[in-house]
Amino acid sequence: MRVLPPAARACVLGAVLAAAACVAPALRPGSAVPWPAVGLLAALCLGCEAARVLPLRGRGAPEGTGPFPPVVLAAVFLLPPAAAALVALPGGLAQPAPQRPVAVRRIWHAAQQAVAAWAAGRAYGLLGGREALAGAAAFPYALLPAALAGLVFCLVLTALDAAVLAAAEGTRAAPGRRGPATLPRPSSGTAPALAPYCLHGLVGLLMAVMWHSPYGPPAALLVLLPMYISCWVFAQYQREQAAHQATIRALVQAVDIKDRYTRGHSERVGQASAMIARELGMAGDRLEVVRIAGILHDVGKLGVPTRLLRKNGPLTPEERRVIELHPEYGHEMVRGIGFLGEARAAILHHHERVDGSGYPYGLSGEQIPEPARVVAVADAFDAMTSTRSYSRARPVRTALAELERGAGSQFDPAMVRALTAAIGRHGWHPVVTSDEDLPAVQAAAAGAGPREAGREGPPGMPAQGREAAGSPGQGKAGGP
Repeated sequence: MRVLPPAARACVLGAVLAAAACVAPALRPGSAVPWPAVGLLAALCLGCEAARVLPLRGRGAPEGTGPFPPVVLAAVFLLPPAAAALVALPGGLAQPAPQRPVAVRRIWHAAQQAVAAWAAGRAYGLLGGREALAGAAAFPYALLPAALAGLVFCLVLTALDAAVLAAAEGTRAAPGRRGPATLPRPSSGTAPALAPYCLHGLVGLLMAVMWHSPYGPPAALLVLLPMYISCWVFAQYQREQAAHQATIRALVQAVDIKDRYTRGHSERVGQASAMIARELGMAGDRLEVVRIAGILHDVGKLGVPTRLLRKNGPLTPEERRVIELHPEYGHEMVRGIGFLGEARAAILHHHERVDGSGYPYGLSGEQIPEPARVVAVADAFDAMTSTRSYSRARPVRTALAELERGAGSQFDPAMVRALTAAIGRHGWHPVVTSDEDLPAVQAAAAGAGPREAGREGPPGMPAQGREAAGSPGQGKAGGP
């Protein structure tokens, strides 16, 4: 186990001392602390955290279900600040620590939660929240103090996160950079969002109101249960989304490994497809489907012999016919992946032409699914603006002009117009997906001059594969 840097150890020690100072008033003899309420709320915090490791249909509850902020914030609204800090300790100490040092991480989590709860309680009291909550007629005036207390809770957690990260790494962490393995990160792993904590504050306030009602603590627990279930369901949704993204990344990486000329091509086609879809007014799930279709359009290359994908010379007619099977291979590969939806049709039909001379089925016009018509234009655009083994990259304006010439025969004119409008408004800034691509992009930008830098396609970035080179009936526009 590596040792924490001295600055990080000092930060953790400072947080522990601050938490001890926050809790100390509640432990003094004669302090007016409602210990039954403290014990019940602390047990709730501990129970919400323990739910992570309880078996649930063969596995524990997903990350994100604990520690449960509404319980801590309900303690903030019901108890003195020192008692609220005491309530937050058990959940923090029980929080799982996947990396070493486990004890230091758990102590850090507990101290962080306690200090944030104390600060939120002080802010709530200074804003008159407890007085407003004491009388039913004045209850609406407690809404603002409750929201601000949730905001303070979030800001303190964020500040402590930033402090320990800076202390452990010495400098502000760059995006995507991993911190030291021994860094005692908080439960969220990132700075928490402000809006959810304001909502947690309002839910905690509702718990406090029900607690003060004639029905007492049992009514407050009934408020907690549906909120906890909602958070659990949302965490499940996030887990599924992460699994979807991991599936897509794995497929794209497999294609990139097999065909070195397409490295980064999939992501750039997804980016251009999203630009077209957004220009056409698509949004939400529909936009995401088109973006994923662009990313996965060449997944069928996994079924094509590697020697054909990497061949430097011209393809024979037989070799072309083999490569032209890749849309059908791709469709078969993703047939069972339900979340892809319409993206599967785009994978199958992205080499169809609006005049009916494309492949694999010779569909024409509106017979071609809309996502496939979007991806066809994005694919051809990136093919022309990227250097391949058999052609040099073309400037963005030249590529758009080629697309215009192919509109109505190879491409849907509406999709071409949408891409032209989107690039005219936002420019073309392709995603660089590997360190190997970066020098080529920088060299291309330097050679383009100040006016064209950032508007040209990245001439040095290998992209389009060999599936369409010289195929019959294909125009100059990229050859896809």
